[in-house]
Amino acid sequence: MVAEHTRDDTMSGIASRILRNAPPQFILVGLSMGGYIAFEIMREAPERVIKLILMDTSARSDTSEQSERRSTLISRAQNGQLEQIADQLFPVLVHPLRKNDPKLKNLVRLMAAEVGPNAFVRQQNAIISRPDSRSGLGAIKCPTLIVVGDHDELTPPELSEEIADGLSGAHLIKIPECGHLSTLEKPDKVSQAIVNWIQS
Repeated sequence: MVAEHTRDDTMSGIASRILRNAPPQFILVGLSMGGYIAFEIMREAPERVIKLILMDTSARSDTSEQSERRSTLISRAQNGQLEQIADQLFPVLVHPLRKNDPKLKNLVRLMAAEVGPNAFVRQQNAIISRPDSRSGLGAIKCPTLIVVGDHDELTPPELSEEIADGLSGAHLIKIPECGHLSTLEKPDKVSQAIVNWIQS
């Protein structure tokens, strides 16, 4: 089940919409912004999450510099530059060996186009206003898997290590030769790691 995360401009709004449409209990998987949403869901309805999988994400809120960069991206998206934004961000999203991968670059462009500028703006506003989740890590009691690309530039592995250190019994997996878009760069390894953990 793919969650709807494009129609609201706050993490609480996104989480509430997801919870209204989700089964009574479920395994929750979130990558990057999906991790921020997952932390909000864990604040609002922890009893509904059987297992939690956090991928290439951070428990921290934005720094002022990060928020300023996002505000610039919002202005550019509103001025019709979403494809250029996708191209600009691409080298930061993938492993150095994939920075000239045309197939992967086109996929990222397609994803941006499918989200569209209006939803992109809503998502960026939600990310800017998200709370810091580090203080609440200890309250997460369900089994948790943390996955990160070993060359993730956007949310580096030390941020995943920080999450793992704050959770009781969390399991951390680093995907070799992989950047931020782990599910696109190493889909087989990521899928196998998730399946093995869920079945363990």
